[in-house]
Amino acid sequence: MITITLKRGKEQSVKRLHPWIFSGAIKKMSEKNPQEGTLVDVYDSEGGFLAKGHYQIGSIAVRILTVTNQEITTAFYTERLEQAYALRKSLGLDNGEQNNTYRLIHGEGDFLPGLIIDMYAGVAVVQLHSVGMYRDLEMIVEALHNLFGDRLVAIYNKSENTLPFKANLNVKDEYLYGEPKEQFAVEYGNRFKINWEKGQKTGFFIDQRENRKLLESYSKDKDVLNVFGYTGGFSVYAMRGGAKTVQSVDISKRAIDLTNINIEENFGDSPNHNAVSVDAFDYLNNIDQKFDLIVLDPPAFAKHMNVLNNALQAYKRINQKAIQQIKPGGILFTFSCSQVVSKENFRRSVFVAAANTGRKVRILHQLNQPADHPVNIYHPEGDYLKGLVLYVE
Repeated sequence: MITITLKRGKEQSVKRLHPWIFSGAIKKMSEKNPQEGTLVDVYDSEGGFLAKGHYQIGSIAVRILTVTNQEITTAFYTERLEQAYALRKSLGLDNGEQNNTYRLIHGEGDFLPGLIIDMYAGVAVVQLHSVGMYRDLEMIVEALHNLFGDRLVAIYNKSENTLPFKANLNVKDEYLYGEPKEQFAVEYGNRFKINWEKGQKTGFFIDQRENRKLLESYSKDKDVLNVFGYTGGFSVYAMRGGAKTVQSVDISKRAIDLTNINIEENFGDSPNHNAVSVDAFDYLNNIDQKFDLIVLDPPAFAKHMNVLNNALQAYKRINQKAIQQIKPGGILFTFSCSQVVSKENFRRSVFVAAANTGRKVRILHQLNQPADHPVNIYHPEGDYLKGLVLYVE
C-alpha cells in the first residue's frame, strides 16, 4: 500500500471530515510518482493513520473514501450503496408507479467522491469523475447487483466525457450489464423518455424534480415559457398544472424532439404546447409580455473560476431580458447550476438585472437541489444548485 504523510497541521481538515486532501498538504509519499487512481493510506506527521482514498494528479491529491482503516472491497461499496438507497427509500423516491427516477449516489454527498449513479426504472447510469472510481468500477458493478438483484435492468457507463482527459483511459460509453427495451422513466407520475446514451448529464436533470413540482402549483391558467427547456421537464409539469399554453425553447433539435415525445406521452397531441429550436437569448428579445410564467434553467455558464465574471454577466443579461418581457404580475423561476457561482453572486446578478428594468420584484422562494442530491455538511462545495422564484409587478 502506498502511503502519504501530511505536513504538520495539515491533518486538521481530514479530522474535520473534509473529503479532499490538497497537494500542498503533502510532506512525502512512499512512492515518488504513484499511478493515478491508486488506493493510498494517509498519515499525519506523527505517523497516525488518518484516511484511505484514491490518489489523483492535480491540486486535489486524494479523494477520501474512509477515515477508518478498512479494506476497499465490493463489500465496502455494497454497504455504501445500501446506506444511500435507504435514504432514497425513506424519501419515497423508489415507489414504482409514482417515481422510479432518482439519484442513488451523489459523490461527496454520499461519501463516494468521484462517483455518480442515477436510476431510471431499474437502469443504473454510472458516471465516473475520478480515475480511482474507474479502477474500482468492477466492484461498483458487483455492488449494484448485490443491492438490487433481479430488479436491476441494466448498467450503463456514461463516463467517456467525465473522466480526466489527461489520464488517457480511452473509456467509451457502453452497457456493462443488460440493455433495456424502452427508455421511459416515471417522476411524480409523469412519464419521460430518458436518452442516457446521447443526452446531457446522465440523460435527465433529476436535480430539478422538486422545483418542477413547485412550478406545477403556479401554472394553472397561465401562459408559460420554458427557456433552455432541454427535454421538457418543466413543460410537462406546467401542462399537468393546467397551464393555458406552454412554449418550450431549446437550441438543441434533439432536445426539442424529446420534449415533443414527452408531451405526447403524457397528454397526447395537445394544441396547448409548442416547442421550437432557437437560441434562448434571441428568443427573449421579442416576447412582448406574452407570458405569465417564465422558467430560466440555463446550462452552467461557468465551470471554472477563470470565467466567473463572464458567467455572472450572462446571468444578469438573461434575467434582465426575462424580467423586462414578463407580464405584470408574472412569475419567474430562475436558476444557476454552476458550482463556482455562489448563492450570493447569483442573487446579486439577478438583483442587478431587476434593478436595471426598474420593475418591482419580490422573492417568493429560494430553491436548491433535492434530498437525493445531498450536501455533505463537511463539504459545502457540494451545494451547487441555486434558484429563485420571483414575482414581477
